[in-house]
Amino acid sequence: MNKKAWIGPALILVGIYLFFFRKEAISAGTLFGNFWPTLFVIPLGLFFHWLYFSMTDRRGTGLLIPGGILFTVGLVCQLSTIFDSWQYLWPGFILAPAVGLFEFYWFGKRNKYLLIPINILGGLALLFFAIFSIGNLYNRMIFGQPVLAIALIVIGAGVMLAPKKRL
Repeated sequence: MNKKAWIGPALILVGIYLFFFRKEAISAGTLFGNFWPTLFVIPLGLFFHWLYFSMTDRRGTGLLIPGGILFTVGLVCQLSTIFDSWQYLWPGFILAPAVGLFEFYWFGKRNKYLLIPINILGGLALLFFAIFSIGNLYNRMIFGQPVLAIALIVIGAGVMLAPKKRL
């Protein structure tokens, strides 16, 4: 494999990070502390995917479960580390097994019973993402409570005034 294939993009990413995000002195420890998911977790998840997709008979679909979990956890950890947003992105850890199981379902024999934990975990993660994101937006809004109150009044009036359906 050509060194330029991975050294070039890595240097570009580190340069973008240094340009936009950090103003204090940079050492090997801070780079390692901020990019450990990109250095260890994400490549391991990609390795499991590479193992599966490099097989000619494609029988090792079980490799996609840890691959999807590790890749998703790596992305969540990397984004949380760079943007210091652990309090908002933690539902990604609930989403990770759903991603791994979904890949197993999609590329495997499509066992319909796998959709039960996939939907439960995915729905739970989506619910928590929505709750914490909307809660954060609500707390940061200047007119948060009045806007919410007006929205609830309008929705309630719409429900009351909507034409009733006949059975």
